[in-house]
Amino acid sequence: MAVFDTPEEAFGILRPICVQLTKTQTVETVEQLQAQLQAVSDSALQQLQQYILFPLRFALKTPGPKRERLIQSVVECLTFVLSSTCVKEQELLQELFSELSACLYSPNSQKPATVSEELKLAVIQGLSTLMHSAYGDIIVTFYEPSMLPRLGFAVSLLLGLAEQEKSKQIKIAALKCLQVLLLQCECDDHPRSLDDLEQKQLGDLFAAFLPGISTALTRVITGDFKQGHTIVVCSLQIFHRTVGFIMADEQLRSISTVQEKPAVEHRVAKLMVHREADWVKNTGDKLTILLKKIIEGVSVHPHWKVRLELVELVEALLLKCTQSLVESAGPLLQALVGLLNDESPDVQARSHKVLRHFADQKVVVGNRAFADILAEHLHSLATSLPRLMNSQDDQGKFSTLSLLLGYLKLLGPKVNFVLNSVAHLQRLSKALIQVLELDVADIKIVEERRWNSDHLSTSSKTSTSRPWTQFQRRYFRFFTDERVFLLLRQVCQLLGFYGNLYLLVDHFLELYHESVVYRNQAAMVLNELVVGAAGLEVENLHEKHIKTSPEELSKVVTSILEEYTSQENWHLVTCVEAEEMGEELTMQQSGLQAITSGSSTCQVTSFPAFSKPSPTICSMNSNIWQICIQLEGIGHFAHALGADFRLLLTSALYPVLEKAGDHTLLISQAATSAMVDICLACGYDSLQHLINQNSDYLVNGISLNLRHLALHPHTPKVLEVMLQNSDASLLPLVADVVQDVLATLDQFYDKRAASFVGVLHALLAALAQWFPDTGDLGQPQAQSVGEKRSHLSPRPAALEKGLEKSTTAEDIEQFLLNYLKEKDVADGNVSGCDNEEEEQSDPPTVDKNDTVPDVEPPQPVQIQIAADVMERCIHLLSDKNLKIRLKVLEVLDLCVVVLQSHKNQLLPLAHRTWPSLVHRLTNDDPLAVLRAFKVLSTLGGKCGDFLRSRFCKDVLPKLAGSLVTQATVSARAGPVYSHTLAFKLQLAVLQGLGPLCEKLDLGEGDLNKVADACLIYLSAKQPVKLQEAARRVFFHLMKVDPDSTWFLLNELYCPEQLTPPHPSLHPVQLRGAGGQQNPYTANVLLLLQELQ
Repeated sequence: MAVFDTPEEAFGILRPICVQLTKTQTVETVEQLQAQLQAVSDSALQQLQQYILFPLRFALKTPGPKRERLIQSVVECLTFVLSSTCVKEQELLQELFSELSACLYSPNSQKPATVSEELKLAVIQGLSTLMHSAYGDIIVTFYEPSMLPRLGFAVSLLLGLAEQEKSKQIKIAALKCLQVLLLQCECDDHPRSLDDLEQKQLGDLFAAFLPGISTALTRVITGDFKQGHTIVVCSLQIFHRTVGFIMADEQLRSISTVQEKPAVEHRVAKLMVHREADWVKNTGDKLTILLKKIIEGVSVHPHWKVRLELVELVEALLLKCTQSLVESAGPLLQALVGLLNDESPDVQARSHKVLRHFADQKVVVGNRAFADILAEHLHSLATSLPRLMNSQDDQGKFSTLSLLLGYLKLLGPKVNFVLNSVAHLQRLSKALIQVLELDVADIKIVEERRWNSDHLSTSSKTSTSRPWTQFQRRYFRFFTDERVFLLLRQVCQLLGFYGNLYLLVDHFLELYHESVVYRNQAAMVLNELVVGAAGLEVENLHEKHIKTSPEELSKVVTSILEEYTSQENWHLVTCVEAEEMGEELTMQQSGLQAITSGSSTCQVTSFPAFSKPSPTICSMNSNIWQICIQLEGIGHFAHALGADFRLLLTSALYPVLEKAGDHTLLISQAATSAMVDICLACGYDSLQHLINQNSDYLVNGISLNLRHLALHPHTPKVLEVMLQNSDASLLPLVADVVQDVLATLDQFYDKRAASFVGVLHALLAALAQWFPDTGDLGQPQAQSVGEKRSHLSPRPAALEKGLEKSTTAEDIEQFLLNYLKEKDVADGNVSGCDNEEEEQSDPPTVDKNDTVPDVEPPQPVQIQIAADVMERCIHLLSDKNLKIRLKVLEVLDLCVVVLQSHKNQLLPLAHRTWPSLVHRLTNDDPLAVLRAFKVLSTLGGKCGDFLRSRFCKDVLPKLAGSLVTQATVSARAGPVYSHTLAFKLQLAVLQGLGPLCEKLDLGEGDLNKVADACLIYLSAKQPVKLQEAARRVFFHLMKVDPDSTWFLLNELYCPEQLTPPHPSLHPVQLRGAGGQQNPYTANVLLLLQELQ
């Protein structure tokens, strides 16, 4: 379509239609006019603006009823003209404004006329376009007092549409038009900013609308959530921009006390508002009521954008209206604080940013009225906090604590005004104590034990880089949400950061002493107070606040540390009496019993007569958590002080090491974590480095406490943990202490053997790790055994290849000498054997200056220690406590490993140990038999021929008899049998018997006993694992005597007929040659295949 650029051309094409529209107002004519307008350029349209508008306005003003469709078409055409032109005359602007507003006027009702939604939407868009088309300063002159009635009508019209319409499109359009009408539009059509005088005039004018706008928007904002978040967000924007503009402190300061008389008629003048002090106070009070309603509804709105706009509302009103809305400061700050921990990250981030902005601008601290209001709210919250913590659900607790946290952040150092009030400090502390109460009813806490002696370093390798803020999983009585615990920690940290640290620590230490019920919670609070005072992970919104000095913090930590590690708070009952384990476990009836936790077996102590008869599960769980929290606190203190904590290691490290060896799993884990924290804070590379660097005074403390073992029954634990987590460099330092331990064991073997056996086990395990045997010394013996085996029974390979060389006389002589020598050793003639070995090993030339021949060189320290420990094990093997016997057998096994390369020490001790070991093997609990058999296997591997005759005489008959007896039971047993102790014992004996036979090089008769006892386990009726173990026994028997083993197996089942190599030889008839399969067939075939 052609475009008419000149007014003349445009006038020519538009004049007929305009004339026709003036005569007859129809929808078709209006649509024709709008179609023609599409072809006219904006410049030509601007010059013909009033000519074109005349018929359209005439159509609107014509008296009498008109069709809605016609009015809608006229308004839409009018809107098109206004969108393409500018209104440059004030009178035209005012008249068009009135005419458009009148389209929705209802003379019989205050509500908008009941017209179609399309017409309402067209009128709203027309008003919005009209205000945007106002040119230059004409928009400012439009807002004069004489326009107040017409503006008021339009405002009420738009508010009515926004509130009452069902269409979301109309609601949003009405709110957007209201923004334009109140000069809150953010478009580029209104670029000029208003000066102070113009703002004051507009504020005076808009003040008349404030009650209606605020109340109507409040109803929209707090309406049904289903209306959509866009409507609520737009309403919140208009609300805070309008209130922030009219109630701005900057404007109100320039208001005179005497109202100027406007040059308007009296009826209009009565509508004008004078914003003097009384009006500001009354309006502020009413707005406070509305704001509370808005905050209450919006803070829980499901859509995050609505909550985000609430943050903007708080920021705008608190920054602009600090004086006029002083009573609203409390609810507004409460809303902001509540949104600090909103589920939406955008809302959280914006809330934190606004809070930081408030702190920078000193909105609260610099405003005494605000600070007083916040302090008053904090007073009120502290008063009601215990009740709220007891009655609210997790979400309610989260909201309440978020509010408390925000108050503390905003008040900063001024929080001391509240803390200095004894009543409020007590209420606040009791609320924290109450909500932090732990659930200690779970039996798993006391049930989980640490039975193995793993190195702390193995459990902490992954945790050395862990964040120090990690916590053991806890279960609280009054909440389950982890976010609540995180908020409680942050509250305590802020109290420590801004509050009077001495006052708070003294108060919570009093609660710590006051009752056992408060102790765990008070310790948690104290730990976080120190963390906060050090400024760790605390967001400081007040830059001028001075942190606690390191010297003061060190003094506070020292006092808390002394309290934590005192005898009554460190050595608590944490487990059931366990000194007498197993079948012999009996509670002594002579006095009431309790258990201290530091000992490895829960040392028994007496309760006073007035105490409870025995500790309950809950009390022990509570004690366990108390120790864990105190250990956790020590780790926190280390991070708070950093390298300065080194000065406190002399008092802190010993107790922590003591708990690191505790058998309660939670305590051991907490102590390990505390040591990792100490390493990170004090600059140690590892736990081993920490222990080695501080071993001197640790060893000194152990030595002193061993002399007063009754007062310090947990001392062995410290040495045990040191040995488990150090290296060989520690041995010279602890050698004397080990002798003290052995001397103390000799003195208290009947009372505290369990504690000391744990230390001896750690000691021997450490020696075996620090001084591993090279195996050089064991090779000659192994070689000689191999040589003897080759003479006694040729190998299958030898059978295949034949004898490569003939046996000489020297070989026969050497064989006889070796046989006689081993026979003497087996009969116990050790001294003769040793002297002969010494003579043979003496070098041919001896130093002439050596005047003392045959003097043994001094033994290494570890050999002396191992020999001394093995000496004690001989006596403790017969202890009545099964647990001690099992532990002693483990220690004995390690002693053999350490002494294996020093036969002069090992063999006499093995000779003395043998009777007790045989008793454990043949007449003890199955658990002890299992452990003793392991020791026997180790002895057989290290002592060899020394044990052959003893084993064959004292042990083998009973082992073989036991295997035969149990075979009938296991053959008939079901699948559950594999979980029984009897099965495990059978399996262990079968697995160990083969290697023993090979190591001891048993004779033919003894081998036959072993074979006969194990033969029945080749039956398919036996459990699969026992069959496999029996096959392994025969594998070892093949190596010792393959011929006998082959014959025995073929007697059971012979897979093929044996034919003699020469006709002159008689055929061999074996019992298994019948060809009939039996239960042994499968296993025998496997073994024969291996043998061939």
